[in-house]
Amino acid sequence: LFQVVETNLVAFDCHWIIINEEINDMDVQELVRRSIGRLTIIRQTFPVPQNISQRCFRGNHRISSSLCDPKDPFSQSMEISNLYIYDTVLLLANAFHKKLEDRKWHSMASLTCIRKNSKPWQGGRSMLETIKKGGVNGLTGELEFAENGGNPNVHFEILGTNYGEDLGRGIRKLGCWNPVTGLNGSLTDRKLENNMRGVVLRVVTVLEEPFVMVSENVLGKPKKYQGFSIDVLEALATYLGFKYEIYVAPDHKYGSPQDDGSWNGLIGELVFKRADIGISALTITPDRENVVDFTTRYMDYSVGVLLRKAEKTVDMFACLAPFDLSLWACIAGTVLLVGLLVYLLNWLNPPRLQMGSMTSTTLYNSMWFVYGSFVQQGGEVPYTTLATRLMMGAWWLFALIVISSYTANLAAFLTITRIENSIQSLQDLSRQTDIPYGTVLDSAVYEHVRVKGMNPFERDSMYSQMWRMINRSNGSENNVLESTAGIQKVVARSLYASHWRCSVLLHVCL
Repeated sequence: LFQVVETNLVAFDCHWIIINEEINDMDVQELVRRSIGRLTIIRQTFPVPQNISQRCFRGNHRISSSLCDPKDPFSQSMEISNLYIYDTVLLLANAFHKKLEDRKWHSMASLTCIRKNSKPWQGGRSMLETIKKGGVNGLTGELEFAENGGNPNVHFEILGTNYGEDLGRGIRKLGCWNPVTGLNGSLTDRKLENNMRGVVLRVVTVLEEPFVMVSENVLGKPKKYQGFSIDVLEALATYLGFKYEIYVAPDHKYGSPQDDGSWNGLIGELVFKRADIGISALTITPDRENVVDFTTRYMDYSVGVLLRKAEKTVDMFACLAPFDLSLWACIAGTVLLVGLLVYLLNWLNPPRLQMGSMTSTTLYNSMWFVYGSFVQQGGEVPYTTLATRLMMGAWWLFALIVISSYTANLAAFLTITRIENSIQSLQDLSRQTDIPYGTVLDSAVYEHVRVKGMNPFERDSMYSQMWRMINRSNGSENNVLESTAGIQKVVARSLYASHWRCSVLLHVCL
């Protein structure tokens, strides 16, 4: 249970069912004290005889007073397995005594654990039948055997707590069970009743699409709100039977603590009890939890960055993009160099041309031949010398590799959109200064960055860099009052980014 508490698995919406016969009263009290949610415990009980004289003297044996007294601390701390061991030894002793009295005892002299060829005990089956027919009144109550081998006198009790009770609550008996009558008690959970008929609640909100929005307003009629959070509120009102009046926070803010200790925005309306329920895209923070109550989150996202989409431009020289300019210069120089070498080789060792051939091995023809072979178009000059053919074979292999690499890079360049100033995380955003960024004033993100950025003991320098950008001109330069204004600012200015908190929850304060 300690591990469960440390891992936060005992929340109000958790129900733990513990089936363990070894749990005593002290363990039950500790479980109830440390648990928060619903708790159900099933354990074995042992009825105590009503006659006080039978508590310490049962049958032909006497039990120590520290064991038979149910209020004694030692008896309460004893494990049930030890109680069964005591009664088991007592049951065997009574069976041995009965066999000796009836003179039906079989000697155990032939039994040994050393010899492998030891024969079974002849009186074993008879002793087992005597144990089944006998019984004992011990620490666990009446211990006897039914026809199926079970104990017909086993009793269990079911203890439980109610859902939503405060910490430090007690535990009550929900029911009991025995082999004769079965379950005695009701384990049905009491459902939430529609007990809010006729109640009118004031609901404060902050507009945030798509959770809270204003529909088309007709002149002379009150505003009508819609959105995901409004649908949740309407479902609650229908189920519980209450009515509500909804209005927008006067300052259109979610709420943050002020210098004098008061709150503004939606949280301030709840703190000053001008509203009963607050509903919007509100983030749970420790400061807000100190002054208001929150329901369980029904939607949760991390902090994101809103950037304007890069505009697509048509580049006439996109075919040159797969290779760098320096690489194109090297290729051009290589074509000239190889063309010059081919000309020199043919000049030193002229090829034997056919009769009537008009093709000559001039420098211009050599350059044209090297370029044609590079772009895989062939050439016009027949080179028949061995040295020229070896050089052209190496040149064709080089051309094959270059053309293949160019084709692959060109396909990748045309299919993948390359976005300049790519920002993938908050770390990338904090490292650059070209794009200014901000957030909604007095929002959870604004307060989080402010607290982290102004903390001198914060190890991560990301928050201090972000706070310097967000707090330019005391926050008026890069921040906005509403999320819609931030979206318009991002669309209007390409070099601007905005943080948005995406944790959405329903906040109720009744």
